[in-house]
Amino acid sequence: MLHLVALAACAVAVYLACEWFVNAVEWLGPRLRLGPLAVGTVLAAFGTALPESAVTFVAAVLGGSPAQKDIGVGAAMGGPLALATVAYAVTGWMLFTKPRNASQVDAGHIDTVKLARDQTWFLVIFVVKVVLGLVTFAFKPWLGIAMFAAYAVYFISEIRSSRDDKSVVQEDPSPLLLQRRRARPATWAILVQAIGTLVIILVASQFFVRQLESAATLLGLPAAVTALLLSPVATELPEIMNAIIWVRAGKSQLALANISGAMMIQATVPSGIGLLFTPWRLDAPLLVSGLMTMAAIGYLLVVLRRGRLSPATLSVAGVFYLAFAALLIPALAAS
Repeated sequence: MLHLVALAACAVAVYLACEWFVNAVEWLGPRLRLGPLAVGTVLAAFGTALPESAVTFVAAVLGGSPAQKDIGVGAAMGGPLALATVAYAVTGWMLFTKPRNASQVDAGHIDTVKLARDQTWFLVIFVVKVVLGLVTFAFKPWLGIAMFAAYAVYFISEIRSSRDDKSVVQEDPSPLLLQRRRARPATWAILVQAIGTLVIILVASQFFVRQLESAATLLGLPAAVTALLLSPVATELPEIMNAIIWVRAGKSQLALANISGAMMIQATVPSGIGLLFTPWRLDAPLLVSGLMTMAAIGYLLVVLRRGRLSPATLSVAGVFYLAFAALLIPALAAS
């Protein structure tokens, strides 16, 4: 019972911290001369992707045993799966909760061309990292640097395109929560609110993962099930909470931009760390998670290119996570 109370408290803490974090980055974007979409794909994504990247870094770099190294690889593979399935499904479910006309208008304002382009690049990089997990050769660790370079290219491209794109109208953010009475908050207040809430998100997310692992142990769940099925969802909690917050505010474009931007980070940065500091070998469960991630993104690309994006089609992404859960037990038995 205590673990359930702690889990609920952590989830509430993450949600409230995300509300303040989202509010801060919406003000920080214009100060850095970033367009609205870059607020989601770069600023918010960088912050919300930190929990999963931190898990990979600690396990892969500081871990001394092969088991700890394996946790780092699992974290690098599990994060993209949770984002490609659960995060997109939650966005669809949240759109369902809005009035029908509002959800249709909100979905219609989404830049599906850019979203499809981001997901295509993610899929290409993700396929490469899965293939690298199946082979061994002398210079493979150095390809971790190539992963970092790939994200640097994406980062620079997002910054440039956001500054050049004049078609997206910059909406005035809600008053900064730290300075509610000021029409234009001070830069120091924006930074304090953004950094402070980011620290809370990091701490609460990690505590949520620890409590989830303890609860799973008490319930008798295998450690591999917790590591591959439950922990990734917990570490991606900030993206999921941001999606809920932005959809409620009528900013579904930002919600999806945050998810796609975080996926680009997850496809490159944790993978780069894993390639540099671990053997980067995928066993059967990890390979299944990789294949299911690719299937989910393939489905999303078909939806986007056919112009079928809607609350219903987004919600279907969650089915791929359920399919992974159903395949996990046989995969564990085979490994």
